[in-house]
Amino acid sequence: MKYTFLFATMIVVLGATAQKSKSQAAPAVDLPKQRIEQEIARLSTFSGGVLGVSAIHVESGKKIVQNGQLSFPMASSYKVPIAIELLTKIDSGKYSLDQLIEIKKEDLHPGSGMLSERFNWPNSLKPGVALSVRSLMELMLLISDNSATDVCLRLAGGPSAVNACMKRWGIQGLRVDRPTSILISDWLGLSFDGSQKWDPILFDSLSKKLTPLQQKVSSKTFDGDIKDTSTPEAMSALLLKLYTQPLLKPESKILLLDIMRRCETGLTRLKGLLPKDTEVMHKTGTIGMTTNDAGIMTLPGDAGHVVISVCVKFSEKDVPDRERAIAEVARAIHDYFVFNR
Repeated sequence: MKYTFLFATMIVVLGATAQKSKSQAAPAVDLPKQRIEQEIARLSTFSGGVLGVSAIHVESGKKIVQNGQLSFPMASSYKVPIAIELLTKIDSGKYSLDQLIEIKKEDLHPGSGMLSERFNWPNSLKPGVALSVRSLMELMLLISDNSATDVCLRLAGGPSAVNACMKRWGIQGLRVDRPTSILISDWLGLSFDGSQKWDPILFDSLSKKLTPLQQKVSSKTFDGDIKDTSTPEAMSALLLKLYTQPLLKPESKILLLDIMRRCETGLTRLKGLLPKDTEVMHKTGTIGMTTNDAGIMTLPGDAGHVVISVCVKFSEKDVPDRERAIAEVARAIHDYFVFNR
């Protein structure tokens, strides 16, 4: 009887040990996460190019990542790190938000926005036009005005100052190299560089001579260039620090997030398929074969917040198709964190 009891005890112990060993060797599969990763892989194909995703649930730290350390052209989303460094200089007292900055002819640059159109770019600009630093920043982030961006970049101290700021903030994998005037020239394949004085008349003349084939070749080259790029993880890390850490003065942080909340571009990207009235503080970017959007979305109820960066490059699909892929990714991530807290 005694030996029978000992044998039974040994069987129980060995069975428990085997079960423990088995559970250690084969951890339970996170099916919801596996499914969303499969959905993002499907949407990568739908985007027509290379898709990068980095999403971080602020409150829990949980992440969803695809191609998170691959570099993507930031396009106009690089205006967020520019704004951060400019606000750093405002916090230090070098500038004030109400300070007026004269706008000169050479400040009018091609691309998105309204300053160049309003002041008749690339023709003459009458002297005496001035805008406040706050107005320039709002134009840069709300409607992605390129002329306002290049003035803000100059006030921020240029690309080297922005990159130094990113280094101080501990952001790796994000770099700013050029004003938008040179960035667009490089995308087009025109022979401008940072050492040349910007000439809007010459730019306009050269750009009109480009053939569709030249544009396509230069666009592919642009998407493979390391300049003015960020990994999805770096952009999300930047937004997470902006949102959660006191690296800017409270009033500067509130101002920047409020402008991003009111962003007027890319309404069919991150926000495109989210439930109505979902708050998203974001900044878009579009150039050639690149389309992206990065921001912070507020989940319903007490589900928290998600920092998210979704990027597409090397896509020959129409922009609305790329935007739809971004919107689908955002909705999938939104629902994942709402229902799998």
